[in-house]
Amino acid sequence: MADITLIANQQAQPGYEFTFQGAAPVCRTCPFRHACLTLDVGRRYRVERVRPVQHPCALQETEASVVEVVPIPRSVVLDPRSAVVGASVDVERFNCRRLDCSNWAVCAGPTLPSKQRFRVTQVDNERAECLIGRTLRRAEVI
Repeated sequence: MADITLIANQQAQPGYEFTFQGAAPVCRTCPFRHACLTLDVGRRYRVERVRPVQHPCALQETEASVVEVVPIPRSVVLDPRSAVVGASVDVERFNCRRLDCSNWAVCAGPTLPSKQRFRVTQVDNERAECLIGRTLRRAEVI
């Protein structure tokens, strides 16, 4: 199911992907903030449909289009006990400094939220490589 939000007209195209960063101070007084700020901070979204409605946006200093967006699945690593399709899991960065690990970006990288709830959509059967000895499974979450 798609969520509704507003984005700048230049980005309002089906297929455009973005990470929702949350509200800026100027958004506090915006009359459209309840339509615009419905997404989860730190989550990636893709524009599915552009509606034929526009509103002024003080943040963008231009018109913003009403769009339908869907969350984009992302790869993460999980403890095998919580790596179950359909499970709701809290994902957070592991404390790891092994930048040479092939899974570092999905395990401890800066694009991961400090802590956020996701739903598991797919789990790899293979054990994920971990250079510091953790037992992990790679999974797709939304």
